[in-house]
Amino acid sequence: MAKPMRALALASLVLLLYITFQVFRNPPPIKEPRIVYPDMKTDPNLEETHEPPAPLHRADSSYTPNASPSSRINATILSLVRNEELDGMLQSMHDLEATWNHKFNYPWTFFNDKPFDQRFKDLTSAATNASCSYHLIPKDHWAVPAWIDQSLYTESAKLLGGKDVQYAGMVSYHQMCRWNSGMFYRHPALANTRYYWRVEPKVHFFCDVNYDVFRYMQDHNKTYGFTINLYDAPATMPTLWPETLKFLDAHPEYLKDNDSNSRAWLEDSERRPEHNKIANGYSTCHFWSNFEIADLEFWRSKAYSDYFDHLDRSGGFFYERWGDAPVHSIALGLFEDKSKIHWFRDIGYQHIPYFNCPNVPGQCSGCRTGFFTDGEDFLYKEDCRPNWFKYVGMG
Repeated sequence: MAKPMRALALASLVLLLYITFQVFRNPPPIKEPRIVYPDMKTDPNLEETHEPPAPLHRADSSYTPNASPSSRINATILSLVRNEELDGMLQSMHDLEATWNHKFNYPWTFFNDKPFDQRFKDLTSAATNASCSYHLIPKDHWAVPAWIDQSLYTESAKLLGGKDVQYAGMVSYHQMCRWNSGMFYRHPALANTRYYWRVEPKVHFFCDVNYDVFRYMQDHNKTYGFTINLYDAPATMPTLWPETLKFLDAHPEYLKDNDSNSRAWLEDSERRPEHNKIANGYSTCHFWSNFEIADLEFWRSKAYSDYFDHLDRSGGFFYERWGDAPVHSIALGLFEDKSKIHWFRDIGYQHIPYFNCPNVPGQCSGCRTGFFTDGEDFLYKEDCRPNWFKYVGMG
């Protein structure tokens, strides 16, 4: 009996020593942000980040939900979401309401290709003091266009799948990309809306924002605001740039002059030459459009509408897997003055696996300042901000 008791006592002592070591040992070193480009030695988000320049409009009683008159302008928070994504949508709403919209109470506008159920409506409307509206996408806005050859689409999806292109065979994904590219702004619910902030399920907002971002866009004549700037998978769009060049040949009048446009950012071949080669002249750099704050008048313009219609007729939204992010970005880079495109560096944001995490003392929590990703190091090569800073700047 004595031997088992001694063995038990010894084991208890060893366990106690192990627990004590774990509690009092030095914590593991914190991984520092890794910058992989020689021309961007440090992430600019490590520098102290300030609000954009005045004028800025602060929250006051004119921004309360039922204020009349109200200081809110004609703008909305916009989300394409399905009933089954309710939990992720509530998480996104919680973050944006906590960091910004509880102060300004801009309305939420929800779109779905299926009717929203009552539970979705009840819980999302309870997540904000602002008004909410729920809209069904017209069938002719969502359906696969009549000119798409179904057998060619099926064969193309197989070829793309063989190149490991995600969602190649998911028709609804192609429909979503097409709708976000050129159909959403045609919905009657947005007919009288000027600005929108796009918000998707399962995203995070980390930093208090204490000014009306929509009025910032209006007062400073900005067309588009982004947080994250990435490379795309070139195998998804080998003919997007050639089709764009065809459009420019037919409509040279839409192209901004070289001093004003961002074409060099779109055509860069130095940093990732293989992307430019596979995409036939396009760098694949784009604004990650799951976050975008934009002026709908740009999408409604004749230049963009004609461009989208040209792309749509070519079939690339289905025969390839063109996304709304590169389509929006190419149009902005060619048809808009680069001074009207704004990096919202002060808005902390994450869509897995990428971050925009600024250094705003006392106003951010939940993200690591200066980190582009908390994933593997290879993801850093997807960062296209260095190209934007090189060709355009940090405005």
